[in-house]
Amino acid sequence: MPELPEMENYKNLLKGKLMNEVITDVQINREKSINIHPALFKKTVQNQKIIDIKRRGKHLLFQLQNEQTLLLHLMLGGWMFFGTDSEKPDRTIQVRLSFGQKHLYFIGLRLGYLHLYYQNQTEEKLADIGPEPLNPGFTINEFLNRIGSKHGRLKTTLLDQSFIAGIGNCYSAEICFHTGIRPTRDIDDMNEEDRGKLYNSMQVILQDGIKHGGYMDNPVFKGDILTGGFNDRCQVYDREGQPCKRCRTTIIMELISSRKTYYCPNCQK
Repeated sequence: MPELPEMENYKNLLKGKLMNEVITDVQINREKSINIHPALFKKTVQNQKIIDIKRRGKHLLFQLQNEQTLLLHLMLGGWMFFGTDSEKPDRTIQVRLSFGQKHLYFIGLRLGYLHLYYQNQTEEKLADIGPEPLNPGFTINEFLNRIGSKHGRLKTTLLDQSFIAGIGNCYSAEICFHTGIRPTRDIDDMNEEDRGKLYNSMQVILQDGIKHGGYMDNPVFKGDILTGGFNDRCQVYDREGQPCKRCRTTIIMELISSRKTYYCPNCQK
């Protein structure tokens, strides 16, 4: 599932392609991927200029000239591609936004969605999401205050979108490895030094994920060589049974709240 770095990468790349571009056509192939009648969706979105693209947690917000917003959540298996008909992947397309001869294809939206809202509705939909971990205002003191009220497994807390926005299965594993703490640890067993290290690791790993285009390797457009570059930099995520790149100990996978959790039993305590 795309997480904060993947969605930030999408935002950055698509802003370079779509800012101030007009949506010339809308194609809906799966009605369940949108939230209103297809005819109304098309009437409202078509001929609108995209004036900004923002990210909030794991969501993208395509802001339209008519002050409405297309709110995207890709969920599990969702991704996007921008290009011509001849360049598009051989995959089922749920929604297509056209910009002349080029199109933005929404792929794999079986669980995800592209919903249309007024600004106040968008704010309501995102009201329960926690702070952005890379915002300058999210200081170490703010983090320590928030985690001080939490209990239970560290992994579960990091995945809680009301606690901090945008962290999922991949980056929770990589953050914990960088910190040297097992994701199976109970928060109550972590001292303030551990918690401070966790905050610093969160900054380092998420910024590195953005810098290298995230871990999901489907290109956003033809010639895109950035997207997916973090995949080879993963130290523990999805590496069960493989040797730790640091100490050669075998990476372990455990299930925590039905989520796969990866760590090195030697490097992480």
